Amino acid sequence: MHLPQIPVRAALALALGLCAALALQACDTKAPEGEAEAPAGAVETPESETMTSDGEAKVRASDCSTCHAVDQKLVGPSYVEIAKRYSGEGQAAVKQLVKKIKEGGSGNWGDVPMTPHPQLSDADLTAMVQWILSLEPGEDESADAAEAGGETHSYKTDDGKTVQTDFAVFTGPDQKHVTEDLFHGYLQYNSYCFRCHGGDAVGGELAPDLRKSLEKGMTYREFLSVSMAGREEKGMPAWAGFFEKKDIRAIYGYVKARQLGLVPAGRPPSVYD
Repeated sequence: MHLPQIPVRAALALALGLCAALALQACDTKAPEGEAEAPAGAVETPESETMTSDGEAKVRASDCSTCHAVDQKLVGPSYVEIAKRYSGEGQAAVKQLVKKIKEGGSGNWGDVPMTPHPQLSDADLTAMVQWILSLEPGEDESADAAEAGGETHSYKTDDGKTVQTDFAVFTGPDQKHVTEDLFHGYLQYNSYCFRCHGGDAVGGELAPDLRKSLEKGMTYREFLSVSMAGREEKGMPAWAGFFEKKDIRAIYGYVKARQLGLVPAGRPPSVYD
């Protein structure tokens, strides 16, 4: 039995036709109009994870960090404490906290009232609260550690004594000009704190010499907490809402440098000179 032979041109045309049909079929499987097709190899991000990341960004962009930290109490409770208290309560806790942040008030964590935030939308607050409630003990310690102090710096005082700090005091090749952060601390201290604690951090009639407080062992975290919450019984106002944490860190650095004898009284040489 002989099969009919197909001319070469006919076979080629048949093959091209099949390829075209397959190509059209592949095109029909694209994503529906209005939906972006994911590139090959892309990994989809779960909606909950996106919400959590978005919430963290919104918290860090807000004024929340003036009174709250991830794993330490400032004026208000830490985010980890909040997450622990409302663990397992689900959407009921989310709705309760969204309402509380928007309206403000006191009573849940002490007598210090929380500032209301009517300008924040419910959607933004929900994302922020969901991120806070997702935290666990030990979460984000690296960020707080970096803020509280990083690598160790060694310096010699005028009398030849070697001292160490967890922040940079000087900058530049000659190491004789204070850093921008330390100069910022000098400006803030001598604009506000001097009224009670004395100019150049030497102590005053109304409040103690902060150099001596640090010399006796006051840590940065204690310095931050007292500065933000104040001491009403001693007449010290709470600076939360006026100073940010970076301001208090700079003030602490200035006072610490004064206590160690690294920075003399008066305006220190800076990067602005």
